[in-house]
Amino acid sequence: MGVPQAGGPVAFSLVAFSLNGQATDGAAMILAMTLAQVCGAIPIARLGKTLPLASYLKLLVVIRTVALASIALLVAYEASFRWLIVLAAVAGLVNGAASGYLRAVLNHLASASRLPRALGIAATLNEVTFVLAPVAASGLAIVSPAFAVLALAVIGAVPALLIPDTGSAHIDGVHGPQGSVLSPSILLWLTCAAAGGAAVAGIEIGAVALALNFGYQPTLAIVFTVPLCLASVAGGIWVSVRNRMATRKAVLVQLIIMTLGSALAALEISVTTTVIGAVLIGSVLAPLATYYSLILDALAPPQRRPEVFALLRTANATGVIFASATLTVVSLSVALIVVTGLMIVATLAVAIASARARSQMQR
Repeated sequence: MGVPQAGGPVAFSLVAFSLNGQATDGAAMILAMTLAQVCGAIPIARLGKTLPLASYLKLLVVIRTVALASIALLVAYEASFRWLIVLAAVAGLVNGAASGYLRAVLNHLASASRLPRALGIAATLNEVTFVLAPVAASGLAIVSPAFAVLALAVIGAVPALLIPDTGSAHIDGVHGPQGSVLSPSILLWLTCAAAGGAAVAGIEIGAVALALNFGYQPTLAIVFTVPLCLASVAGGIWVSVRNRMATRKAVLVQLIIMTLGSALAALEISVTTTVIGAVLIGSVLAPLATYYSLILDALAPPQRRPEVFALLRTANATGVIFASATLTVVSLSVALIVVTGLMIVATLAVAIASARARSQMQR
């Protein structure tokens, strides 16, 4: 399900280059898709609260697939680039809600005791997707950029075919009392997810600039991105094997590790220390993502779980937007410092919240 979003930057850049001669114009399509995802997460998720979970998920996936397939069709006919941006926004509009419903469906497919393992596997596969999808998009574009986009659309539609039918299962407690999806406890973990997304994006988006700063060729940006991805896959495997929800103390340690990794990258002391920083960030990425999903599952009002899960995906996207915008406005070094500052704030917030919780328990 993450293939269109993972392969989109490369595919859209190649589409823009084929139409306008400017690969950088593909960023406009990605920006439209991401901003639409942020704006549509809660409204689109709420529209399906009275429908069966699996059925509404499939509907959202179909809408995204039609939008992406339409992009491929318009590219083939060399239509105006503005229409491609609009369709990219349509695809993004349902993306956050679809992710939220996919996570809600998982509650009906896996027992509570197996959720950590299921989420760990999902996190691992997600990292594999984000490594392989751009490579696949580049290879498929040899045929044509339109074919690459169409292939991403088809692969991204697979969830609509594979998701088991959950019958009449819908959002739990749909007629119960409404609770807030932005309570302080939920906001805390959404902030952590956004900070983590920014930390990862700082390395991945700034990898080329990092390579240049150390005197390497731009193509050696993989020196920083590949170790991050491999460490993330290893972290996902560890979560899957362990199959237990982490304690608050362990989560705080993981946040400190991510903050330390971000700080090492920001200092740019050497290639080795920067790679170590990337590995530290990647190693706790899957464990933290799994914990956020599990804790938000417990904190969210039952009838609003898909909205909260959609917000989790959106929070991560917001972190990516923040890092991208910061890298656009200031230098790489300053941007990495800003991202590290955001991680420090998130880590301190969790530390303070944990201390308060312990104090209340002692009373």
